[in-house]
Amino acid sequence: MRPAVLEELRGADGALLVYRVFRREAKRSTKALHALLHGLALLVALVGIIAVFESHRAKGIPDMYSLHSWCGMATFVLYLLQWLLGCGFFLFPRASFSLRGWYKPQHIFFGIALFVLSIASCLLGITEMLLFKISDSYSHFVPEGVLANTLGVMLVAFGLVVGYVLTREEWKRPPLAEELALSMDFKTLTEGESPGGGSQ
Repeated sequence: MRPAVLEELRGADGALLVYRVFRREAKRSTKALHALLHGLALLVALVGIIAVFESHRAKGIPDMYSLHSWCGMATFVLYLLQWLLGCGFFLFPRASFSLRGWYKPQHIFFGIALFVLSIASCLLGITEMLLFKISDSYSHFVPEGVLANTLGVMLVAFGLVVGYVLTREEWKRPPLAEELALSMDFKTLTEGESPGGGSQ
């Protein structure tokens, strides 16, 4: 599963940072780009998963027995669920304002958690491949082992950098004035709440 999760990770990190990079753009277009990038990451991950199963079938390798495969498949399934719920709640909203307000922190938390799970799945895949391919020579600092360890360290560093960017308060997307006014008016009209009673 390593290639599939790695591709998913590449797409997911860009989508996670959309709200930091385009924090002055209109929310609707930023939201659409966020969903589109995650959708593309899902598509690439699905192609990768199919390729892994086909490769296993051709080589007679059993499927879904390792911790790497369990974590990789869990990451993909939860990522798909997160994307579907995100589209349902925010891109094509059918939920009430208060329900969207409740779900937003959950969506953010699970987005970050899935990013961490993607990195963990990649690290498990790297380790699994090392044990399969060079278990006898790994402890002798062979080039393949050093390269794999370097890739693993870079993945961890990458995760830390993305986590740092995501948690910086000054890089968060502030609501534009017209969005804030529309949001408050909509909340007042649909649920009879005071405009000063908080925002999404």
